[in-house]
Amino acid sequence: MFGPRLLSNFYIAFEAVMANRLRSLLTALGIIFGVAAVIAMLAIGNGAQQEILEQIKLVGVNNIIVEPIIEQVEEEVEESGNGPGLEKNKFSPGLRMLDVEAIKEVIPGIKRISPEVILDTYIVKSGIRRSAKLVGVTPEYFDVTNFKLREGTMFTDNNLINGDPVCIIGRGVQTKFFSKEDAIGKRIKCGNQWMRVIGVLEERIVSDKSIAKLGIRDFNMDVYIPVQTMLVRYKNRDMVTSGNLVAGNRGRGGRIIIIGGQQQQSSSSSNVNYHQIDKLVVQVDESSKLNPTAEVLSRLLERKHYNVIDFEITIPELLLKQQQRTQNIFNIVLGAIAGISLLVGGIGIMNIMLASVMERIKEIGLRMSLGAKKTDIVHQFLFEAMMISVSGGIIGVILGIVLASLVSKFGDFPTIITIPSIMVSFSVAATVGLIFGITPAKRAASQDPITSLRYE
Repeated sequence: MFGPRLLSNFYIAFEAVMANRLRSLLTALGIIFGVAAVIAMLAIGNGAQQEILEQIKLVGVNNIIVEPIIEQVEEEVEESGNGPGLEKNKFSPGLRMLDVEAIKEVIPGIKRISPEVILDTYIVKSGIRRSAKLVGVTPEYFDVTNFKLREGTMFTDNNLINGDPVCIIGRGVQTKFFSKEDAIGKRIKCGNQWMRVIGVLEERIVSDKSIAKLGIRDFNMDVYIPVQTMLVRYKNRDMVTSGNLVAGNRGRGGRIIIIGGQQQQSSSSSNVNYHQIDKLVVQVDESSKLNPTAEVLSRLLERKHYNVIDFEITIPELLLKQQQRTQNIFNIVLGAIAGISLLVGGIGIMNIMLASVMERIKEIGLRMSLGAKKTDIVHQFLFEAMMISVSGGIIGVILGIVLASLVSKFGDFPTIITIPSIMVSFSVAATVGLIFGITPAKRAASQDPITSLRYE
């Protein structure tokens, strides 16, 4: 018995909503825009979160990055004697492989350490020449940067000790130079040296935004060789060559040269990169050790560089996590604003339904005089409020998806629409309609049938 009466009340409510389509649509506008705003804001927030996570993967987890400082500073230097100019230009050996060994021995909690020596060069194969970066690394490099071998093998201990002419190439190099053949075992000319390819990396997709924001490069076009190969066969800034001595005597070398207990140096000493390695990545066991390890690392390098701060230490993961926390706060604020719009939409439904009760008071009196109970009147108006809010929620979901797609397409900003965000916003819309429909429904049911029939 209860079922047919409920179905009858639902049908009456449906007829009432359809009879006033425009008013119902205008009533649901608050719900429509509220749901659309919630879905669009959550999609933008999810896209930003995903982008930050991708950037954390690119820079590696629990990594501390040490880079040499190469500045061009102009200052006056006294030609002789022990003037103040000598105090401003203390000697430093720069970042070296010896620093790597010292860090391994002294600092606890180090999981991996990866030195890099980078050389801008060109690669030649089958008549094709292209500029590329030649990077001298150790096998730890591929672990700290989350690179995976697509095929081939990693550097062996013999490769690392002997400085063998072997290389691991990025996916882009393979596509460019070995599109019709297997790259493994083939030779490719890097600069003035021939290298044998022993491995190919999986493709690393890096967006232009990440490249610009994180200061990283397109890894797919890099060629990786053992760091010892780089130092032996290409460049080793830690070695004093006859060219350095001649250039130093001519005032162009940039390195401080000690002759007979006196220092002679050129005015352009700060312009020359004297660091043996170009980048050092130190990976620690836990995130909580990042800051203390960075402090110890800074003191160790400062002491080994004779109190010269010619290096820079950064912790990209902490910077990105701070950005992630800021983004979370931003998402909460946007979600709260969108939630307020849903609340306002619910209040709008209640106001319109209260006005509808006064307009339809004769209809209420007629139904009650024909045998309708108060629960039937309550059900009828609750159904009307629910229909308006649910239909508004459905339209809002569609509008939110469209808005998120437009933001992604025209704003060049990633958006991710998730099923939970749709379910939550839709459920809130339906709940708002139910809650704010109770008061008008109770007011309608409390009307006296005789008074209602006489109402003009």
